Amino acid sequence: MKFILGKKIEMSQMFDEKGNIIPVTLVAAGPCVILQKKTKEREGYDAMQIGFIKLEKKSKIKKTMKGKEYRHIREFTLPTGRQELSADQVSNNVGDEVNVSQFVEGDKVNVIATSKGKGFQGGVKKHGFAGRNSSHGAKHESRQIGSVGQRFPQHVIKGRKMPGRMGFEQITVKNLKIAKVDAVNNILALKGAVPGHRGTLLEIKAAQ
Repeated sequence: MKFILGKKIEMSQMFDEKGNIIPVTLVAAGPCVILQKKTKEREGYDAMQIGFIKLEKKSKIKKTMKGKEYRHIREFTLPTGRQELSADQVSNNVGDEVNVSQFVEGDKVNVIATSKGKGFQGGVKKHGFAGRNSSHGAKHESRQIGSVGQRFPQHVIKGRKMPGRMGFEQITVKNLKIAKVDAVNNILALKGAVPGHRGTLLEIKAAQ
């Protein structure tokens, strides 16, 4: 069971043994602290709760945060199935540190993050519409979405792709390969891209 929280630093590139360029995303992962172990007997399911970036200012700490004075707190459910493990069977205990040393190069992970918010966008940008032609009297309508209704049933069909807010959605990218692990600086290099801008919180969990 491998999991950790981190923040996106930036995209970069590195070279493999054959000299090929590999695009990577650098992530400042951890260190995190295990705050709570949930079990089926007490909470009804098995999970581990970890905290990332400890709050130092007393003004930021509320009474309800006693024992969990962290900026980011996330919960990772334990895998179920043939190799099902309960929280009590996991070697990690409350107060233990979770860092990048648990990962090795070549491991595959799933990354959950929030994509960039792009505000209110039209159909051409949001859905990839082609727009209208610029001839035959179609003036100033090159990016219009065209007709949205029909003669029957006299209203817009539910689910019609139309302009609206774009981005700022939770996205999961599966099976990203770990290209490099820097245990000294707590940095992971993930092959490929992950959602979000620089500084976006990432939930990283070993792919099952």
